[in-house]
Amino acid sequence: MATLSFNSTRIKSPALKSHKPISKSHFLTKSCNISFLFSSKNYQQLHFKPNSISESSVSVPKEAEFDDSEEDDPTSELSYLDSETDPSSITEWELDFCSRPMLDIRGKKIWELVVCDSSLSLQYTKYFPNNVINSITLKDAIVSISEDLGVPIPEKVRFFRSQMQTIITKACKELGIKPVPSKRCLSLLLWLEERYETIYMRHPGFQKGSKTLLALDNPFPMELPENLFGEKWAFVQLPFSAVREEISSLDKRFVFGAGLDLDLLGIEVDDKTLIPGLAVASSRAKPLAAWMNGLEVCSVEADTARACLILSVGISTRYVYATYKKSPITTSEAEAWEAAKKACGGLHFLAIQDDLDSDDCVGFWLLLDLPPPPV
Repeated sequence: MATLSFNSTRIKSPALKSHKPISKSHFLTKSCNISFLFSSKNYQQLHFKPNSISESSVSVPKEAEFDDSEEDDPTSELSYLDSETDPSSITEWELDFCSRPMLDIRGKKIWELVVCDSSLSLQYTKYFPNNVINSITLKDAIVSISEDLGVPIPEKVRFFRSQMQTIITKACKELGIKPVPSKRCLSLLLWLEERYETIYMRHPGFQKGSKTLLALDNPFPMELPENLFGEKWAFVQLPFSAVREEISSLDKRFVFGAGLDLDLLGIEVDDKTLIPGLAVASSRAKPLAAWMNGLEVCSVEADTARACLILSVGISTRYVYATYKKSPITTSEAEAWEAAKKACGGLHFLAIQDDLDSDDCVGFWLLLDLPPPPV
């Protein structure tokens, strides 16, 4: 079964400065018992088998051999800008400002600021003592990054820790930056996982077994807002080649949605590999897709215990997106959909259409389930 592996070749050393239908299922609308439809044009029916996605169809590049003699100094900081990247093109940052499982000479936890962009063309890390953690420190650090690397103050900053929202929001707003709470900080999340293994664990003050100070939230799912209601939905699957076409046409056809940099994520997918997804139909598809587009959609999960689908958006917002009548058959289908998602390394998609028989999508989001970082 495929696993996700971060493509660490883009990480720089500190030395570098510069479907089968589920019957009687329904979407969360005011009217119940909406019949389940399936599109034979766009999607393939879900005839799930235990090994429906082969190990060879989804592969992960082997990690490069690591030379211990050239390991990074875990106490060093990083300030890097890709020389081939136009600095003015980096307008959105991903940011984490949190304690690490390391102690300083006073025996206090070390805090760290980690900043990057989605392509890792910008990479920055800086350690801080725990007695200077405030919005002023963060604001000054953002200005320093801009000045030192010659990049503009970003238009948006994405962050995934709700506990740091006050500090990050205040610092950003004082600089005219739009703070965006979102778990779609995939480059940052994977970089933190990589840093845990290559930097933090080798730090002289590393504390094995230390719990994360600011754990990620996973709250109880809420009722779906009325403006996000759909009318019909279906578990579907698309060959990866078709998924890629949908992503590449987002800008061309002015479709709402978002893609992912699979090269950076280190996952290789064969064009014939079937990617699981959720298709949602609505007579008001465009307004629905527009509302969804402002939510930082993170993932869709089949909750077999509650017989429903969970939509995760932003940092910690979870909605009961749709429900179905619980039975051995529907439970099996939902479990199979989740298994297919796992076999694809967590890769899945959400498509919004005028009708489930339509050839076009009004909104398309490529999504990825990721476990929380170890820090």
